[in-house]
Amino acid sequence: MVDGDPLGSTLAKLSPSDPLVCGILSQPGRGIQLNAGAVIARSTRLLFLHADVLLPQNALVKLCRVLDHYAAGAFDLEINATCLSLRWISRVASLRSRLTRVPYGDQAIFMNRDTFDALGGFADIPIMEDVVFMRRLKKQQIPISILRDRALISARRWETEGILRCTLRNWLLLGLFTWGYSPHQLAKWYRPPQQPLGASRPSEL
Repeated sequence: MVDGDPLGSTLAKLSPSDPLVCGILSQPGRGIQLNAGAVIARSTRLLFLHADVLLPQNALVKLCRVLDHYAAGAFDLEINATCLSLRWISRVASLRSRLTRVPYGDQAIFMNRDTFDALGGFADIPIMEDVVFMRRLKKQQIPISILRDRALISARRWETEGILRCTLRNWLLLGLFTWGYSPHQLAKWYRPPQQPLGASRPSEL
């Protein structure tokens, strides 16, 4: 697990008796944190899991089978809510990733280490690192697989900020990034003013 909070607030939640989990501090920024996790990982297969996302049942077994045949992959997305609008957003997001072949980090992206190394890892940017990486895979015509099993993401952000506002903001940020806006500027608009830069803390397994 990689914690981008200098105070280590996420690492403090780890059980000290769990030998399977290694926790480290890094500079804030999702790309930086993801790369830091990959450096200490010892497996030939990498899974990048955001701290607010839960894996589907038997996810590790299934992704290992996928990586026997594909360079990378991800899961479909499900927002953890009963609200019909959020369920619709989940389905649209999953369909989008299948059509574009560019899944987002919330979908628990996984890949073989040689693929990760060949592309130089994630860009050291605070946001859109997942989009940059997957677009590079697509540009090089490297096939990926998107499993229909659903990664479960917390609905807290939509519930706190408002479903319409949060969704439109996400679409706008992606559009601005595509048009050439800096990820560093976009990151300031993505996080609520009261949230510190390191508050969005992906973890890697």
